[in-house]
Amino acid sequence: MTKNEIRAAVLKKRGLIGAGEKAAKDEAIKERLLDIEPFRKARTVLLYASFKSEVATHEIVRERLRAGVKVLLPRVEAEGLGIYEITDMDSDLRPGMMGIPEPTGGLRRADVNEAGIIIVPGVAFDLEGGRLGYGKGYYDRLLARRLRDIPLAALAYEEQIWESALPLAPHDIKMDCIVTDKRTVFNGPACKEGKK
Repeated sequence: MTKNEIRAAVLKKRGLIGAGEKAAKDEAIKERLLDIEPFRKARTVLLYASFKSEVATHEIVRERLRAGVKVLLPRVEAEGLGIYEITDMDSDLRPGMMGIPEPTGGLRRADVNEAGIIIVPGVAFDLEGGRLGYGKGYYDRLLARRLRDIPLAALAYEEQIWESALPLAPHDIKMDCIVTDKRTVFNGPACKEGKK
């Protein structure tokens, strides 16, 4: 299958998850994410504001802010993704490209290299850490700006796991771990499970 065919198939499956089931899956993913040592220990995290049928991240953002963690979120700009520090989930976001919640103007511009861990969105993931995004290349370009080995974690429903290897290009960056509602798949030493 082509990348676009895989995207269509996985997005269809993700879109069929009912509201009640989605809420339970979101909670399971949030709890599992807290078992990831780099996430739990990071003083600065780069997250994203979820949209439509994506794994819900808004409460994860709020919890990190309440815990005194610096939260960085992306905004689509002419040159790619700009990164900004937010302090309030409600007042610091507005609908951006395609209605996706993004940081408003006037916030402190940050750098990807400030993050202790990066939480990456996507459409499909394989068991080797392969990631298929939405096809625009925003995150591949953002992650290429890293100057050090920052752990990369993806959040996904089990419905988004592609059991065979995804058709990746040489520039596609693999995830260190993929957190689903059923399991955490560890693919690199940068992500590891730890005691709470």
